[in-house]
Amino acid sequence: MQEIIINIMNDFGYLGIALLIAIENIFPPIPSEVILTFGGFMTTYSNINIIGVIISSTIGSALGAIILYWVGRIFSKERLEKIVDGKIGNMLHFKKQDIEKANKSFEKRGKFTVFFCRFVPIVRSLISIPAGMTKMKFTPFVLLTIARISYMEFCTCIFRCSCRSILGKCCRIC
Repeated sequence: MQEIIINIMNDFGYLGIALLIAIENIFPPIPSEVILTFGGFMTTYSNINIIGVIISSTIGSALGAIILYWVGRIFSKERLEKIVDGKIGNMLHFKKQDIEKANKSFEKRGKFTVFFCRFVPIVRSLISIPAGMTKMKFTPFVLLTIARISYMEFCTCIFRCSCRSILGKCCRIC
């Protein structure tokens, strides 16, 4: 798995990072932290820099969230539960309860759930679906999504820079 991630990043650079993060958002069992760790590491030996990693991963994550938002807009709750109960749900490691949990959280807390649930693994992807199902306005959805994503990508990259500076190897930007 790590070899595939590194090869995609080496071959496609920032576009590869955005693509991998978008895929991670749609298929939650692939953690973005793994992708970002490799992206951060690549700043030490390639022309990729930390700002580019943050921007490309933010774009990729937002793209994945937008795709799931439109899945929620297009499919009914019953249709999504039927899909999740089948082979696709098994393949993606989704359960009917995951959709129900995300939907209840969204109904209870409203649009700010989009921001806060993005800090919870698995739910961070799924929350886009009830946002679409409840026909949340697209602009606030995107803004809340990007706000959380940017914050987390920034923190992840800063943490990586801090660890590297402690070890005596600092990236070009830090």
